[in-house]
Amino acid sequence: MAQAIATMTARQKSLAFFTLITALVLEIVDVTIINTALPAMQADFAARGQDLGGSAAQWIAAGYSLAFGLLLLLGGRLGDLFGGRAMFLTGVAGFTLASVLCGVAGDPQLLIAARVAQGAAGAIMAPQVMAVIQILYDPVERIGRLAWFGIIGGLAGIAGPIIGGLLISADIAGLGWRTVFLINLPIGLAALVAGWRYLPREVEHKGGRIDVIGTLAFGSALAAMLVPLVRGEHAGFDGASLALLAASPFVMWAAWRGLVRRAKAGRPVILDPALLDDALFRTAALIGLIFAAANTGFLFVFAHAMQSRLGYSPLQTGLVHIPFSAGVMIGMGFLGRKYLARMGKWVMVFASIALLVANSATLAWIAWDGPGLALLLPALLLAGIGMGTLSGPVTPVALARVERRHAGAASGILKTVLQMGGAFGIALVGSAYFALGGPDAMAGAGGVYAAMAVIFVLLLGCLALALSLPGQIFAPVASSQAG
Repeated sequence: MAQAIATMTARQKSLAFFTLITALVLEIVDVTIINTALPAMQADFAARGQDLGGSAAQWIAAGYSLAFGLLLLLGGRLGDLFGGRAMFLTGVAGFTLASVLCGVAGDPQLLIAARVAQGAAGAIMAPQVMAVIQILYDPVERIGRLAWFGIIGGLAGIAGPIIGGLLISADIAGLGWRTVFLINLPIGLAALVAGWRYLPREVEHKGGRIDVIGTLAFGSALAAMLVPLVRGEHAGFDGASLALLAASPFVMWAAWRGLVRRAKAGRPVILDPALLDDALFRTAALIGLIFAAANTGFLFVFAHAMQSRLGYSPLQTGLVHIPFSAGVMIGMGFLGRKYLARMGKWVMVFASIALLVANSATLAWIAWDGPGLALLLPALLLAGIGMGTLSGPVTPVALARVERRHAGAASGILKTVLQMGGAFGIALVGSAYFALGGPDAMAGAGGVYAAMAVIFVLLLGCLALALSLPGQIFAPVASSQAG
């Protein structure tokens, strides 16, 4: 049974910590594994006379990120109200159940609905990890523990596509792609048992109320943007889609104005609008949004095109991801951490340039029918290094001048922004890819070139924003602390 924190031994705290790490692994693996599985899903549904075209494939990937991003801040609030342990167990249970529903889905529509439910459950589960760690360890102890996040996260990113490829190739009990979801059942059950046994009951409740209005308002605005983009590939941009897309900025503006009014009146809000008064936070968050869109769109197209266009198996596609994931670990764990304080914005500038070159080279290689892996693997390694070196500094740069009392809320907003960027990336890049490449993106190189062009424009935006950052990002913080 769970104990009070004061009576927990070091071993019990470690068991609780690694139980929490399970949530991180489930979250990362589930995002990375899906791209490898999509072509197998399309082939399976097609064999049964059901259409899983580009639009449905995009929603299977984007539906998770959209639900996760929209409900992430709400999940944190629920943890404040009901306790991190209770909400962690609730989130894991929901995630496990939704994974099973994904694995047994009989048609694309049910699969999309289950993926959205999976993302919603993940949004309840994920925020509780840091909340409980805050309670388990003092600030000095947390430093060593949080280092595990980079290690485990990097390994999970490498393992996701490989595990997906292995499971699909093994075709256990004839289940094929369904095993990439059903494998979450034993993992989730083990996490529930461990969480019930090891997570402390004594969790600080911060109080607060839920901003239901803000959650619904921003969700409606984002849906108004995403739905027409994803539908456009399959149904074309009819009058209703264009009207919805045109209305989305006004819906977003109305949601923002309502947020500001509720904040001034002292009512609960999904995010503190005062955070956006910080120009550095705004710029870094926008870099994170655009970068996440470019990177998620790139990985979506890369994994799909390697199989549908070049004929690679799911396992081969997973193995080809290794240089990219290794590069991410190098960029995030070494380059960004070592040079950010010294070089400031130039780390993000050089990372943006590396991504522009490497992503374009990788997609051009696919469009040219894959002329030898010796040309591809260095480009993927560079793409991973650029990804890690750009994504790692986003949070420290964004928080560099944020008041400490707002640090938790600001971190939650950044994670939400990155998830929203991922959903937009799949919508924008995926729509370009499928629109010109056909439902299975096999009609020619046009879809790959279209995706490459969208990604190039997005990364140019990252580069321009990185160049606009102040030269001495961390100097004001250092001076204020010294004084």
